[in-house]
Amino acid sequence: MSWSGCLPRRTSLSSALLEVESLTRRYGDLVAVDDLSFSMERGQIYGFIGPNGAGKTTTMRILATLDLPDGGEARVDGRSVLVDPRHARAQIGFMSDTFLPYSNLDVIEFLDFFARAYGLRGRRRIETVRSVTSFCGLLEFQHRPATGLSKGMGQRLHLAKTLVHDPKLLILDEPAAGLDPHARIEFRELLRELSSAGKGILISSHILSELSESCDGVVVIEQGKRRAAGTLAEIAKEVQAQRAVHVRHLGDDESVRRFFLTQPHVDAVDGTGGQVHFDFSGDEAALAALLARAVGAGIAILEFRQQETDLEEIFMRTTRGGLQ
Repeated sequence: MSWSGCLPRRTSLSSALLEVESLTRRYGDLVAVDDLSFSMERGQIYGFIGPNGAGKTTTMRILATLDLPDGGEARVDGRSVLVDPRHARAQIGFMSDTFLPYSNLDVIEFLDFFARAYGLRGRRRIETVRSVTSFCGLLEFQHRPATGLSKGMGQRLHLAKTLVHDPKLLILDEPAAGLDPHARIEFRELLRELSSAGKGILISSHILSELSESCDGVVVIEQGKRRAAGTLAEIAKEVQAQRAVHVRHLGDDESVRRFFLTQPHVDAVDGTGGQVHFDFSGDEAALAALLARAVGAGIAILEFRQQETDLEEIFMRTTRGGLQ
């Protein structure tokens, strides 16, 4: 049985796994984290995104009990990480943006060291280390020096170390940085398995296309302040007043463009080569009625769809490009 197979599957519990309330951290005159609040549920993957210097790493270090805030509160599984940091450390797996394994240990010894540090003993420790090694695809590298791994295998070892005490919440700071496309896909699959097993995952990354394929929601932060938080659909609805619609058709481009230009709620019509794009400000019923009118007008529609707002567009619409 794989290590992930030993975990309970996602439950229907409704209480938040992670709650961040008015978190603030100052460094002299610089407010690195400014009254930040958000929450996420068990089994969710949340992207934590923002420009360089936005306060992401500072926030993650506070949640991982490696730094103290100047104000606010954070709770994991209902208990404060500030009041009860020892309990929080048992519930949290923190994967920092740098990984410096010990040079005198091989892979299995490195993981065994951390299993001992987390208080695992006897057969349980041995079985856990073996299971985590297998889950992260490191069995064939278990006797290789921890410092002798490729970037991708090193990140797998970093993740295995983060998982060895079976935390409920994973906090991952730029885990895919420097990985090749194949390694990123494999890493993403590991995260999906962990999410399916009920673990909450808060992950920061500048590779927004990767996050958009795996995240249930996102928190956007800039200059320490929350700019947006929620599911991708919720945020897209907030930041985009109009729907972007794509139409593929058989017919004359100019006549099709003229038709849509005369329709209610339609704006910014453009396109050539049997394709038309426009912005639509009506609701779903109005969009369905527009499609019916287009068909009734004799336009041969091959494709008629609303274009999804991706994470890159959300990022650009919710941030201003400010640095600190």
